[in-house]
Amino acid sequence: MFVWQRPQQLISRLGHGRRTWFVEEPWATVVGPPTLRTESHGDVTRVWMDVHGEPEWHVPFQDPRAAGYLDELVALLGPSADRTVWLYTPMALHIARALEPSLLVYDVMDDLASFAKAPPEMKERQREALEAADVVFTGGRSLHRAVAEVRPDAHLFPSGVEPEHYAVPRPPRGERPVAGYVGVIDERLDLELIGGLADALPEWELRMVGPVIEKIDPRSVPRAPNIAYLGKQPYERLPQLMAGFDVALMPFALNEATRSISPTKTLEYLAAGLPVVSTRVPDVVADYAEVVDLRDDAAGYAEACRRALAEDAEERAARVAPLLHRHHWDTIAARMAEILAAARSAKTA
Repeated sequence: MFVWQRPQQLISRLGHGRRTWFVEEPWATVVGPPTLRTESHGDVTRVWMDVHGEPEWHVPFQDPRAAGYLDELVALLGPSADRTVWLYTPMALHIARALEPSLLVYDVMDDLASFAKAPPEMKERQREALEAADVVFTGGRSLHRAVAEVRPDAHLFPSGVEPEHYAVPRPPRGERPVAGYVGVIDERLDLELIGGLADALPEWELRMVGPVIEKIDPRSVPRAPNIAYLGKQPYERLPQLMAGFDVALMPFALNEATRSISPTKTLEYLAAGLPVVSTRVPDVVADYAEVVDLRDDAAGYAEACRRALAEDAEERAARVAPLLHRHHWDTIAARMAEILAAARSAKTA
């Protein structure tokens, strides 16, 4: 499934209708020989390689099973005198260089080196990518501070939102209030907090929308009669799913993996007209403390959820509107386009 997140939001706007390629890490499947795959989504073509193995999440670009990926990719895309290449993982730097870009952009969306099971060479590759890029963007304040140690000229662009995408009618409130989360379920979530919240709100339903990533033990995921796991859902369905929430949750653990995150879902929840409850993730505290209820534990979350049911939705929407305009993906892409144009001019001067 092609997930529509920061890279897709930005590149689809900056591409201006030109053919754009999204090169993904290989996938392990039950196929025989390695096979290059493509899938079209309008002007965007998704590219990946299926490699032999038991079905799992992505495998690294450097996996021996994908030894021919680079050569096949270069042949597929062909030569180009004017090619902008964006990096979203430093582990793909060798691929970016092989495509001979006229402009290399590194958009640092996550602190990948802090994720569970990150390759040991990730930090070194990140430094190399930062030094090689012509333009560096960062997706959050904490990330920017870290990146600026290597690239003081990095540009801070926290992730945005497409408010109109989430503007759908809300159904009448059901008999049971619903608190919901949308996103991957991995080591960045406080699973104990989620389980505790389910215990503290037995009259509520907790809806967890997103895949359980293999990096965590599936047995560690909390189970309760009032927790529903809906699995991965397409971007197009998220507004309808969120419309069924009464409260939106951001139950992040405060650990190494969340130290530098700037959750896109904050703005998505707000655009959906939802009250939001979050743990004290540094970038959420810095950017959204006035519109997000910050709590520390299951008891605090339960109190915030109950309080949210009595909030005035129109008053909340008025407070949130300027924030959504400022962080619209169109606004962000337009500002990035100016920076990229200046960088191209500087390289050709």
